[in-house]
Amino acid sequence: MYAPLWVWLATAIGFGCSAFLAMQFAALVYGKEPPVEDGPVPARVPVLTVVAIAAAIGGLSAGRGADLASLAVVDLIVFALCAVVWTDVTRGFIGDWFSLPPIGLVLILAILKHDLIPVAIATVVVTLPFALAAFFSKGRGMGWGDVKLVGLGAALLDPQTSVLVYAIACMVACGVAVARRKRAEPVAFAPYLATAIAIGMVIPATPHLG
Repeated sequence: MYAPLWVWLATAIGFGCSAFLAMQFAALVYGKEPPVEDGPVPARVPVLTVVAIAAAIGGLSAGRGADLASLAVVDLIVFALCAVVWTDVTRGFIGDWFSLPPIGLVLILAILKHDLIPVAIATVVVTLPFALAAFFSKGRGMGWGDVKLVGLGAALLDPQTSVLVYAIACMVACGVAVARRKRAEPVAFAPYLATAIAIGMVIPATPHLG
């Protein structure tokens, strides 16, 4: 059942505001932290782009008939994703305050739906290759913050969707690095992963959200 247009618009505006507040909150929590020395070169966050993507996620989630509780969960996840984008782009790391609590929330939802074991298995299977990349690259090719973010998406999405969106995210990130001739430099990977998770959340097969 599709929601009325005003619900789409109201939800989109709400999610956009949430994204903006998330970046402000991230700046408040981690703004005084120095950038990681061997991390990506600090840059400015494209605030309008992040807000627009968050608004689109909200509108699409409402449009596919998600109830209020499901929208609240999606909004919390989007808030966390926008916050980690800010920290990774400007500081070169992903703050645990914005990655671990959302994982806990998704696992609690899985417990309530009696899906903890399959969700846990899927999370480990999808996250393991990224964890190995972080281990063997000593955090340069793949940071442990990125691994935690991958784990969030793996717990949130079904395995097929998470593998697909992460594969696309990796290819896009590599393509951008090659185009900018910065293959040897660290890349802020969180924006690509966060976008991949956001796209996965609006795919109808996404579990735990309704």
